[in-house]
Amino acid sequence: MKVIGLQSALSAAIFAIVFTASGQAQDRGAVSQQDLDAKIQYCKTCHGVSGQGFRGSFPMPRLAGQQSEYLENQLRAFIERRRTNPVMFNVAHVLSPSMVKGLTTYFKELNPKPLGGGPKDQIAAGKKIYEEGVPDKQIAACASCHGADAKGDGAMPRLAGQLSDYIVQTLANWSKQRGQDPAKPDASAIMAPIAQGLTHEQAVAVAAYLGSLD
Repeated sequence: MKVIGLQSALSAAIFAIVFTASGQAQDRGAVSQQDLDAKIQYCKTCHGVSGQGFRGSFPMPRLAGQQSEYLENQLRAFIERRRTNPVMFNVAHVLSPSMVKGLTTYFKELNPKPLGGGPKDQIAAGKKIYEEGVPDKQIAACASCHGADAKGDGAMPRLAGQLSDYIVQTLANWSKQRGQDPAKPDASAIMAPIAQGLTHEQAVAVAAYLGSLD
């Protein structure tokens, strides 16, 4: 999703958050398959046995099929405290670049069935918002950034199959969790006015639609 006319700002923001090894745990070369498998199993503790997400006390996001570049950028955002999550800060800051590469490649290649769970009677309304946006609020079609199939591209995340309640919660808390370092603006700024502009009902609808997609 994006606000009309912010293409240039998006490009600049993405450039600003290109993932580098700076500040990352020192890389000692390629990780062993044993170490990678152990870390994958650790991730699955929260994110589901197939990376499909998990509904517990809090909805845990789907990682399966997610764009590698997007996952790398989010890990960097956790490390730099631009994105707030104390658990993920502790997880991310110890990962070497090679481990990050192994994890993001692994999860991108997964594609389990979505968990669904959103209100089915809102799927059609959510599809309309996704494809057409909300013109009276100058909110462009979500598909213009995330793709017609909602599978994202590069730094633009996949939304297809994401837990609907996770999407609703994330949109509601966007400004409290993303872009937390004004000195290091990133692509999350593009989503801020959209998250604030959508009503709760609209967020629920678009989340229901996205959660229904394979």
